[in-house]
Amino acid sequence: MSLSKIPPFCSLAGLLPAGVTALMIGFEYTWFAPLALAGSGLAGAAVVIFSFGLRASRAAFVLIGLALIIWAALTTPDWLAATATAAQRGAMVMALFTALSVIRSAAMTSPEINECGRFLARQRPGLRYGALTVGGHLFGLILLYGSISLLGTLATESTAREPDREVRIQRTRRMMIAIQRGFASTLCWSPLGFSMIITVSVVPGASWSAAALPGIVSALMVLVIGWGLDALHRPQKMAQPTAAETSRWSVQLRPLLMLLGVVLLGVALLHAVTGIEVIGAVMSLVPVVALLWIALQQPPEGQTRLRHVRQRAVQFVTRELPSYQGEIVLLFMAGFIGSLGAFLLVPLVQGLGLDLHALPSWIILAAMVWIIPLTGQLGMNPILAVSLLVPVLPSPEAMGIPPAALVVAITGGWALSGATSPFTASVLLAAALGNVSPQRAGIGWNGVYALAAGSALTLWALTLSVIL
Repeated sequence: MSLSKIPPFCSLAGLLPAGVTALMIGFEYTWFAPLALAGSGLAGAAVVIFSFGLRASRAAFVLIGLALIIWAALTTPDWLAATATAAQRGAMVMALFTALSVIRSAAMTSPEINECGRFLARQRPGLRYGALTVGGHLFGLILLYGSISLLGTLATESTAREPDREVRIQRTRRMMIAIQRGFASTLCWSPLGFSMIITVSVVPGASWSAAALPGIVSALMVLVIGWGLDALHRPQKMAQPTAAETSRWSVQLRPLLMLLGVVLLGVALLHAVTGIEVIGAVMSLVPVVALLWIALQQPPEGQTRLRHVRQRAVQFVTRELPSYQGEIVLLFMAGFIGSLGAFLLVPLVQGLGLDLHALPSWIILAAMVWIIPLTGQLGMNPILAVSLLVPVLPSPEAMGIPPAALVVAITGGWALSGATSPFTASVLLAAALGNVSPQRAGIGWNGVYALAAGSALTLWALTLSVIL
């Protein structure tokens, strides 16, 4: 939604997700149940208000959630507790999205970050894919799918000056694919991503610290596979050589690497020292870093830094947050439906006599790599798919495998979905910037990549189940 088209009541409603974030941070540090209850209530109110004016495909998730509540009330005695748990899950997802949106807002107005993106987009043809896919990964760690918007916009700006239409189309496609795959690889391990945070919360015995290193290996694997496929399918007709980029990589990437170091090391340190879960560390640290970053940016002429920070904070709450109303509703409902749906699905599966414990663990591991991208083709958000399916599975302990192996399988499948599903924000952004359909930007551009990367991730998850 355009910032200029936000209704006044929606502007005030931006206070609700901000309040949810504050309450859920408090709950993560104190485990004081009334804070979670209040946060869930504010999140529900935000969903009700933001649902007005949404297109039918997203409003349908709200109706599905209401139907699940009715189903639970009619069939289970403890439906109220299950609904409260589901609302808390949705509130936590909303709070995480809000916190990460703060740092994305700070990045979009940083001259150093924008110049870093332009530097990557200006690389010579033989180096450009590698630069943008690594850049997509680094930017994606901080900006999530905002990295596609930022780098994609800068990339299309650079291709607009190419006079040959065929070369311009080829160059735009390769640059967008590189950015997409770079972002998708972050979903394998990033402590700031929904993929790792949601997966760790639903897999019994899992932790980010145990899954991070195997997840980084997964990310490296899919990055290398993407680069190899690009090298194999490099177009015959290339753009005319441009002037060589003379800026030093260490200078241009320094602001981004410093920001990444502060955030990632800060999250890890906070997690280690306080014992708080990674999601709590992210939600509490990231907004503080973002506000400090904005304070360091040059304020408009005639404004003090303090006034500039205050103005940006007000604008974020009253203008930017309401502009994400569709994403806020979708993410809350994905967490809510997944949690409540799993509560209803587990006894249903047991009642049907389906015993997943009888399946070999390697089949379950391999299936998780592929089920998530397949359900993504049907419009199922990965948060919903993971929250719904994982509770039905036997625990890693019951399967005789380490939790990290299951986490790697799930986050690997999540990464494939992020590169191929025509319903994800990352693919939709790439399609809009590349001027193609979401189906073309998803499975069309990345179908072969998904098969190759999925095969490698399956073997890696199976290997981990043996060696860990």
